[in-house]
Amino acid sequence: MAALAVAVDARPYVMADRRARSVILPSICFTFATVLAWGFGAALAVQVVAVAVAGARLRQPVRRTVLLGVQHGVALGVAAAVASLRGGPTYDWDDALLIVAAAGAWVVARYGLAAMVARATGERPGQRRGAGFLATGALLLLGPVVLATAQVGLAFVPLVLLALHAVHRMVRSAGDLERVDALTGLPDRRALHASVLSHGRGKRLALLLLDLDRFRTVNDALGHGVGDRLLVEVARRLAAVVPSHDLVVRLGGDEFAVLATRVDGAPGARRIAHHLAEALNRPFALDGTPVDVTASIGIALQREPGGDGATLLRQAETAMYDAKQRGDQIAVYGPDAAHHSPDRLTLLADLRHALRADAPDDGITLFYQPQIAIATGEMVGVEALLRWRHPERGLVGPEELIRVAEPTPVMRLLTGRVLHEVVAQLAEWRDAGRPIRAAVNVSARDLHAGDIADRVDELLRRYAVPADLLQLEITESALMADPHRVLNTITRLDRMGIAISLDDFGTGYSSLQHLRRLPLAEVKIDRSFVLGMATDRGDAAIVRSVIDLAEALGLRAVAEGVEDERTWRLLAEAGCHAAQGWFHARPMPAPELLGWLSRYRPLRLPRAALPSK
Repeated sequence: MAALAVAVDARPYVMADRRARSVILPSICFTFATVLAWGFGAALAVQVVAVAVAGARLRQPVRRTVLLGVQHGVALGVAAAVASLRGGPTYDWDDALLIVAAAGAWVVARYGLAAMVARATGERPGQRRGAGFLATGALLLLGPVVLATAQVGLAFVPLVLLALHAVHRMVRSAGDLERVDALTGLPDRRALHASVLSHGRGKRLALLLLDLDRFRTVNDALGHGVGDRLLVEVARRLAAVVPSHDLVVRLGGDEFAVLATRVDGAPGARRIAHHLAEALNRPFALDGTPVDVTASIGIALQREPGGDGATLLRQAETAMYDAKQRGDQIAVYGPDAAHHSPDRLTLLADLRHALRADAPDDGITLFYQPQIAIATGEMVGVEALLRWRHPERGLVGPEELIRVAEPTPVMRLLTGRVLHEVVAQLAEWRDAGRPIRAAVNVSARDLHAGDIADRVDELLRRYAVPADLLQLEITESALMADPHRVLNTITRLDRMGIAISLDDFGTGYSSLQHLRRLPLAEVKIDRSFVLGMATDRGDAAIVRSVIDLAEALGLRAVAEGVEDERTWRLLAEAGCHAAQGWFHARPMPAPELLGWLSRYRPLRLPRAALPSK
């Protein structure tokens, strides 16, 4: 009995409901049988070991495992007290009612104590316990069946595992019907969509989407096991503060959502968001380490009753990324904003369709603009620039594409497409005997996802392209949105041998402390300063200061927007390393670049025009 109890608890049952999850230990079948045959002491010893095995398997905190053990120990004690009323060492059919009473006492003690603990700790118990009570009762009443089977022959005892398997399938079926997340026990994305449809008539809803900030840092520093436990605790805390008429959902990863069913517009939704943010502000204690968690929250209000969950979720996600980009914690989706206009939503849908169709005539192409070393006039690399010829709108520029795609998951599809085409093109140029370095822009969303290093590494290996032929450009806004998370990603890319460039330098709010710590290879001076440096003393001073700063930090300085010879000469006098702009070459398709190179003759400055340093 002891061996079977410990063995089956290596696979405990998780019964999830609307608000939380409860654990059902299959070992209670054998420990209840042990109480009936050998008394409370033996049963308690076996149960303690079984609970420890289950707690380790579920990766629960020690505190929760101890509480689970106490509840089962108390339940066994109460059941043993009821069963002892028989007084004899054996049981027969006359004692069936007494055994049922002992099982009932076990259930009352176990779940009554659990409810008391939940009330004392401020947690709200689950709302639907019917399937859990049924599964627990079935397991307990299997105990006397095991004893009766043992009297026939010990070889028949393992047959009870078939009955345990049936109970396990019942628990899983109940979980599937509830549409729950396996880790946290919260409803999942399917449950959210079903709930939106069920509340669609006569009620206006608000969806609040929460994305944990710097969650990857917890995984990297403390391990994925601790990260999973943090997600479980976040789920419990959210479930504890959300009213029973609302729905708490885990969408996946570190994203959660709350579907509020009683809101009075944007002010009421904001109050709920602030309430959720305050609930997460208290540190989480994980293995004695306090972990601080914040979340960016996007709010979408259902404009008309009867809307679908997909639209509401997309709008909330857009608002959440707006909050991250602006540095705010909470943002409300507004259809009147330019980037939320129906026109841009249509453009986004068309872009998503083009990327997923992956047709050769989808209109998505890359142009390449040469970067020229100012001192020698030689081409030192190119920058890949995105273009999209929409079938109805005509040519869509990169600024519009990025503005539309970056707040959404489409950005990852777009970056994946660009990286794939650029690396394939680098391999083609290398095979033609002209190895060329290409720079690719990546967004804040790509850097926050964390897997861009794996995607780049896989592409470089597939096409056998050296890492030093690929350079990634990040913007100041991407850096400042979450500098620690970005630092982890670009440090890994740097170790792979991929140069990192800080694009549009001077237009954002970069901290010099972050700039000093980042493994950068170059800074690119924004074209807004370069275009005016020949006529504006302030722009010229800013450009010279950036060049001097780059020189002091051992970085290359690349000027964008060089369109005339005078600007080129001023950059040379200031000691700028490279230039990019129409003065040398306009962006061109890949097939034209090698032809341009064959015709290009470097324009060299007189030695006297070069800086003495």
